[in-house]
Amino acid sequence: MEDIEIRAEPPSESISDKHAYKILVAAVVLVVGMTTVVYQLLEDWTWVDAFYFSTVAVTTVGFGDLVPSTDASKLFTVLYVFVGVALIGTYLNVALRRRATMVASRRS
Repeated sequence: MEDIEIRAEPPSESISDKHAYKILVAAVVLVVGMTTVVYQLLEDWTWVDAFYFSTVAVTTVGFGDLVPSTDASKLFTVLYVFVGVALIGTYLNVALRRRATMVASRRS
């Protein structure tokens, strides 16, 4: 009887995973960019402060040095954080899965 060697092939990155990664990167850049514009307009912050707050809010760091002062920007921040955290979480999931696939393919 012959010995049969069974090797598990590492998972390869599918075309849809590549597209999902690119779409998520674009979505993150677009959402943070649009939010920067909204904060600059609603709060009259500088572009740097608006971008800084957009980044700090979506990463849930929340230093507290800048805070929304109007009801409109407070409500916008609540929606932004919900959408942004979900988007960043999805991006990290896809990015880490993609990285694990690359590492597994190098080991085989």
